Formats: sequence, C-alpha cells, structure tokens
Amino acid sequence: MAQRPDVPDEILDRLDAIMDELPQTYREGAWVGQRWRVGSNTVAHVFGGEDQQFRIVFHGDPDEVAAYEHLGHPYFRTGWGANVIGMIIDDETDWDEVVEMLTDSYRIQAPASLAADVIR
Repeated sequence: MAQRPDVPDEILDRLDAIMDELPQTYREGAWVGQRWRVGSNTVAHVFGGEDQQFRIVFHGDPDEVAAYEHLGHPYFRTGWGANVIGMIIDDETDWDEVVEMLTDSYRIQAPASLAADVIR
C-alpha cells in the first residue's frame, strides 16, 4: 500500500492565510493531514491520498453537494456527510474559489455569533 504524502508547506501556508481571516479558527493535526476548526467544529481538512494527490474537504449547502459532485474533477463525493464537499488541490486550483468555499464552510460550522460577522 502506498504511503500518504505530507501536505506541502506551500499548500498549508495558503490555507493558513485564508483561515487566519476567519475569527477564532485554529489549525491542528488530524488523523491524516491538518484541519482547521472553530470551536470543536471542523471547517476544512487537507491531506495527501495514497494516490499522491492532495485533497481538501469542507462543508457546503447540502443542495450544492450533488452539483459539485456532478462537475467532476477537481470535485469529488466524500461519503462523510450530506454537506461535505471534496476537492483535489493541484497546479490548476483556483485559490479565489477556495477562499469562497472555505468562507461558506466557516459560516456553516461557526457559532451564529461568529458567522454573522463574516461576509463572503
């Protein structure tokens, strides 16, 4: 079985910069890779797969999850919940889109008092 690669610092730095703009988020190690949380809720989780690709998963509106799945690459179905979206991170990643998606994920996962202060 292939080993999962560590997420490169370049990706972590980009994600840290996005998440640092969202109130009270923090990064911690996860079962694999790294995750960003607000309180005890996970906003995003990035990790390397056994196929050597890097993935990020985050929360979205349940009605949008199926739409993202049908778009195909770079999106994929996670099977981890009705409102979880997966995305491959590679050289073609649109980081402006990642900002929007992680902001939406934060607004879903954060307490209402914090989410209300964050505008997409």
